[in-house]
Amino acid sequence: MAEQEQQNAFMGEGTKRTRGRDAQRMNILIARAVAQAVKSTLGPKGMDKMIVDDLGDVTISNDGATILSEMAIEHPIGKMMVDVAKTQDEEVGDGTTTAVILAGTFLEKAEKLLDDSIHPSIIVNGYLQAAGKAKQFYAETADPVKFDDKKTLRIIALTSITGKSAEYAEELADLIVEAVTSVSDQNGSKYTINEDNIKLEKKTGGSLKDTQLISGIVIDKEIVHTGMPRSINNAKIALLDLALEVKEPESDTKIEINTPEQLQAFIDQEEKQLKDMVASIKKVGANVVIAQKGIDDLAQHYLAKEGIIAVRRVKKSDMDALARATGASVVSSMKELTSKDLGAAGKVFEKKVSGDAMVFVEECKNPKSVSVLIRGGTQHVVDEAERALVDAIGSVSSAIENGKVLVGAGSCEAEVAMRLKDFAKTVGGREQLAIEAFAEALEVIPRTLAETAGMDPIDALVTLRSAHAQKGGKYVGVNVHKGKIEDMKNARCLEPLQVKTQAIDSASEVAEMILRIDDIILGSSKSKGMPQGGMPGGMGGEGMDM
Repeated sequence: MAEQEQQNAFMGEGTKRTRGRDAQRMNILIARAVAQAVKSTLGPKGMDKMIVDDLGDVTISNDGATILSEMAIEHPIGKMMVDVAKTQDEEVGDGTTTAVILAGTFLEKAEKLLDDSIHPSIIVNGYLQAAGKAKQFYAETADPVKFDDKKTLRIIALTSITGKSAEYAEELADLIVEAVTSVSDQNGSKYTINEDNIKLEKKTGGSLKDTQLISGIVIDKEIVHTGMPRSINNAKIALLDLALEVKEPESDTKIEINTPEQLQAFIDQEEKQLKDMVASIKKVGANVVIAQKGIDDLAQHYLAKEGIIAVRRVKKSDMDALARATGASVVSSMKELTSKDLGAAGKVFEKKVSGDAMVFVEECKNPKSVSVLIRGGTQHVVDEAERALVDAIGSVSSAIENGKVLVGAGSCEAEVAMRLKDFAKTVGGREQLAIEAFAEALEVIPRTLAETAGMDPIDALVTLRSAHAQKGGKYVGVNVHKGKIEDMKNARCLEPLQVKTQAIDSASEVAEMILRIDDIILGSSKSKGMPQGGMPGGMGGEGMDM
């Protein structure tokens, strides 16, 4: 006790400090608790979580990253686990629950090694070797997938969606593959996909089966004037980053009008400016105008007389998407507008969706930006469907860019775990134990899948190990729908290689970082000033020579 007080003497009053095994135990306990919170959501038979915030807003989700970001986690170690899910979500879009569960299990296995007096640095070194080998084994287990293999890509999308609230709408898988392949850019033999080019627009009403892919853009705006046509075929679209209004002086200006004639001339000049703007739009051949800024009422009238559709105050992100979809250029000055700046679409029309008017720009040729209009019975369903689509789009994009897929259902984890255990035997020293612990931790994925399917997890794991030890058993996994262990090669369960390797990277790195912590110092607030009684004894004050 006296030694501990001496060690804390240099810190202010109110500072709390936890050291050594107590600190490690506390950190591991927190990390495991966070992993446990999302564990039951894993897989097609996973359960959902309901999170209610301070304002009473409800979030119902099966997505690990969403659940953890909505939870009020205060502990620094808990926040590190949340960051694991966020990183996984940002990098590949799917596998967030897997990454968090793995991180928690790596630490759980490490705790047993710490209890056996194995130093944290040895465990970290073993985990580093195991993570590198695991990624290598995953790559060796993976099968190639081609850009034009729509059937395989559809299975990847289905695997990602299944288990979330959208599982009964298989049509979504076709829709996702179509959307991702249409916005992909080819560079030699490689493909790159910017997921931002797939716009997700949500509207409550109907059911998930009413969700549709638009080969173009949906704008949550209405046509500005009742006299304008509601639909135009073979649309020539002008995108304007300017206001179709009379330009106001930038500085304070005073105009003196003395006669009615001068007033009329002033009004006529304003009208002429607006007429000239509309005339220049008509001259280049545009029959649809989409403006990022306002459109004057008089300009709307002139556009309506010319049979031109106009939409105003459209978001910049939608303007950029329209440019990519239609091939138009966004113009900032009316003088620069030419026919070359116009985009093309097969059809532009206004349609009421769930009581709100929306403008559809459809049938674009080779669009590099598309929209998905998500429908659902309630806002919760629509929100969860959006999260499911984001995950599936990320999975399909990763598979196309990386070109490799793995059979899921815990089969690849069981295969890699078996190979890691064989590799551990070739490693000398105590690191061998850490590599074996890492391998056992990977088996938490098939074990959890068996639990969520109502199977006996121990029986499932033993059967799985036995199958993978046999020749030709690398595709054997947990079929949660049938409740048995079988070859999953043809069971429509595929995942991108990148999802697995990123989960290993994120989970192992955070586990290694947490294991290195052996001292937690909770500092008191600086605003409290100097501790009561002045400086600690022997450090100042009376009798000091000046």
